[in-house]
Amino acid sequence: MRILAVVVCLLALTACSEPRACTLIAARAGIGLEIALPAVRSAALEVCWDGTCVKPGTVLSPATTNGPETCSGTGPDAVCGVPALPAAGLTGFADLTTLPAKAVAVKLTLTDAAGAVLLDETVTVTPKLVHPNGEGCGGEAAQAGLEVSAAGVVTERG
Repeated sequence: MRILAVVVCLLALTACSEPRACTLIAARAGIGLEIALPAVRSAALEVCWDGTCVKPGTVLSPATTNGPETCSGTGPDAVCGVPALPAAGLTGFADLTTLPAKAVAVKLTLTDAAGAVLLDETVTVTPKLVHPNGEGCGGEAAQAGLEVSAAGVVTERG
């Protein structure tokens, strides 16, 4: 009986120590933007923490949404897809490899096509570590997000 208990314990320990398969996918560190404020053509960010300020580049693109799913066939060989459809607003991402996973001040300036400032506001956000492969697999990065409503209200994306 004792031998059986020892074998069971050894098998349990072996199962727990199996290496975990991890992919080589990595997350991008930075701040995402979702902008619904009309007439915006460009965005500038200044991100500050611990006496350091950084101005990462930001490129805005038209927002999209998922269209209807279509499939050819119904069996295991079926091919399905979902098209990206135009949506209102703009999206962007400011790459910031040094972004910490703690509260930072973000100054967001939005301008129109003529360069007129439509919004100039500073908010505090708390980037969180994202783990694209699951915890313990590496590739994690700090990310935060800002949403700007059509009325110009800036909030941290949760």
